[in-house]
Amino acid sequence: MAAGYRGMGLTVALAALLAVGPAKAREVHPFAHWIDGTHAGEPQTQVQRYDADTFVIRQSVRTNFEAPFLYLLFGRDRALLIDTGAGGLDIRPAVDAVIAQWLAAHGRGSIPLVVAHSHSHGDHHQGDGAFVGRPDTVVVGLQPAEVARFFGVAHWPEDIATFDLGGRALSIIPTPGHEAAHIMVYDPKTRLLFSGDMLYPGRLYVPTDQFPSFVASADRLASFAKTHPIKALLGAHIEMTNVPGKDYAIEAASHPAEHPLELPPSAIARLQAAVHGMAANPKRANAGDFIVFPRPPKALP
Repeated sequence: MAAGYRGMGLTVALAALLAVGPAKAREVHPFAHWIDGTHAGEPQTQVQRYDADTFVIRQSVRTNFEAPFLYLLFGRDRALLIDTGAGGLDIRPAVDAVIAQWLAAHGRGSIPLVVAHSHSHGDHHQGDGAFVGRPDTVVVGLQPAEVARFFGVAHWPEDIATFDLGGRALSIIPTPGHEAAHIMVYDPKTRLLFSGDMLYPGRLYVPTDQFPSFVASADRLASFAKTHPIKALLGAHIEMTNVPGKDYAIEAASHPAEHPLELPPSAIARLQAAVHGMAANPKRANAGDFIVFPRPPKALP
């Protein structure tokens, strides 16, 4: 089911989403059509509910070409927001509307909110300022040391931490390479892996000087997947069309005929094999539903 958002018009739609009761078992593609920039009247954000405690927010490509996905997860004791968007809009009303409706559905007046990030690139934290000073809210820092300290990662990036929302113990998996503070979040309740910019249907940018770190993260992820059941990976963007191997132009203004948001668990082993195969000589590799995309290191200022 899907709901569009513009201003507070989301409230009624969200009430309907939250009133349908526990979600039934999901098929391979659990989401309805995402906003994709192809319609002039497209809302700035769209919310889809995965289950009663798991929500996905998509930012319109019309507000920013990155069109990122944000994830809002609820536990008994607190909620976790992963990423705050790419800017070009005020993202907080959409988040607050989901929280308000969740609270109403559960007969509660408040819940603490943790605002964290898949990583520190600007298209994932431009909305942070809207949450600074929000009551009962913590905004996690952007540097690896800040992320490790908050989540309790004793030895970054080798260790995996547990972050309990209250009856919902998430695994925080350090996965630097794309960016130094990158993490993935695994939820055993839904068996979803929130995979950020390391693995999604699109171009997986890796600075060539960080390629060894990316390979090590791919190995760490593959090892984790062997002992944890994963239903699907949900990343931070869609940059692939539904034609295998065909991506959109960089900074495309619309995304007609998108690939689904989710990737299958098999993508983990395929990514690991791809990056090991080019470890000594990173080069572009198209896997059909994602593209390994080495790029030169950014010049220092």
